[in-house]
Amino acid sequence: MRICVVGTGYVGLVAGACFSDVGNHVSCLDIDQKKIDKLNQGEIPIFEPGLEDIVARNTKAGRLHFTTDPAEAIGSARVIFLAVGTPSKPDGDLDLKYILAAAESIRDNLKDEAFVVLKSTV
Repeated sequence: MRICVVGTGYVGLVAGACFSDVGNHVSCLDIDQKKIDKLNQGEIPIFEPGLEDIVARNTKAGRLHFTTDPAEAIGSARVIFLAVGTPSKPDGDLDLKYILAAAESIRDNLKDEAFVVLKSTV
């Protein structure tokens, strides 16, 4: 199955790597080009036991890749996981700007029907 994970922080990176490790083709999408460049070079920005090996194995197998191109990542996905930040505003309310931006990107780039799953902490 083709999966897109929007956001390559702790939640998104671990989820995307694990989805690929069970045989899915996963595109991890992020707006941070430097982070994507590092991931494509095998530099993992977080510590999770075994994550570096899972990422390396699945990148080499062609099941996992990292991109800043929403058309590439979202276009053919059957399931899209939103794993972007949901920080608090100064008044304590949730700041949903990243969720809304990701939703707009999905709207603009999705070519066929897909399931959209919110995986962020809200």
